[in-house]
Amino acid sequence: MSVRLNVEDYRSHARRSLPKFVFDYLEGGAEGESTLHANRADLEALRLTTRCLRDTRDIDTSIEVFGQTWAMPYAIAPIGLCGLFRPDGDVMMSRAARGAGIPHVLSTASNSRIETLPAGNPLQWLQLYVMSQRSIAEQVVRRARAQGFGALVLTVDVPVSGARERDVRNQFKVPFKPTSRLALDVLQRPGWLWRLAKGGSPQFANLVDGDEKPSAQTQAMLLSREMDRSLDWQSLQWVRALWDGPLLIKGVLHPADARMALAHGADGLIVSNHGGRQLDGAVSSISALHPILDAVADRIPVFVDGGFRRASDIVKALALGARGVFLGRPMAYGLASGGEAGVASVIDLLRNELRRNMILMGANTIADITRDHLAPNQPVFPRFDTCHEQTPRPPAHSF
Repeated sequence: MSVRLNVEDYRSHARRSLPKFVFDYLEGGAEGESTLHANRADLEALRLTTRCLRDTRDIDTSIEVFGQTWAMPYAIAPIGLCGLFRPDGDVMMSRAARGAGIPHVLSTASNSRIETLPAGNPLQWLQLYVMSQRSIAEQVVRRARAQGFGALVLTVDVPVSGARERDVRNQFKVPFKPTSRLALDVLQRPGWLWRLAKGGSPQFANLVDGDEKPSAQTQAMLLSREMDRSLDWQSLQWVRALWDGPLLIKGVLHPADARMALAHGADGLIVSNHGGRQLDGAVSSISALHPILDAVADRIPVFVDGGFRRASDIVKALALGARGVFLGRPMAYGLASGGEAGVASVIDLLRNELRRNMILMGANTIADITRDHLAPNQPVFPRFDTCHEQTPRPPAHSF
């Protein structure tokens, strides 16, 4: 087995392990993928500075969120079709997260039933898509509540699916439509094919309440993101009637929407452009973070995802003021590379990187990581100034 020293090594192994159409589904973004690349480029453009001669013998990487302790300031983001990377992939993700003491967010587009995940785990969260049939969302939330899930993450940036051109070129559909091209692709990955043959073709297992399989039409609706486009801010009252625990809004990029979320009772925000898979040309998540933090003013926790590959990326988000970071593709690379052990290895890899970075930066705790750790003369990201109050504010990253 080749040595895997970083997330990129796990990505390379995942690429060798998965058929092309599966890896493209995991890796791809919308249209020309400019937002996908901007997520990485804008993170890399930020630079850190260090504080020296600090006693860093006692490093504490934990944070507190909604009364629960996370062992590290990152969590597993919702990832649809995990069963395509490994059968029972959602369960593997959940177990690895629980073993590490961090949250795992189960996607509505998961392939493992809610009831197969451990009950009573407050760090097990649910991500919710609201399809045109709202009854699907209602039964999914009800079952997650009965299973003792700790928080609900409402994804709001998918009123319609982004144009994911890699999937269109690969004729990727669920249920699978066998073609000669697909057969040639999967035959080149016999290990993946053998696991799929044993585990069965992945189904969107939580679209129905019971043991029956969801219809092909319903699965196609979810894969193509045929969502309820009447969903608006007033709809949060309907969501609240279903769920009385912590409610986070995922997919916020604009400070005016952050203020609307506050006004309608959201308990947290996840700044996200859906990994560059929705509106191509949208701002990067990290560039949208500071204006949203400015608008929220510490009233609720703000998280971020999109493009994070190393603990130094995570540290940059923490220095800007994010409470924590959600990781999607890095965990999927680990899952594809080695199942549950692969996910656990990626979590541990990032933990070791984080501890080393904190020592180098002179930070004993996550709270010690502040804007002082961002180097001066940082790039000025979009500010949405016309949406802010009239009180003058300093430009982004002038710390």
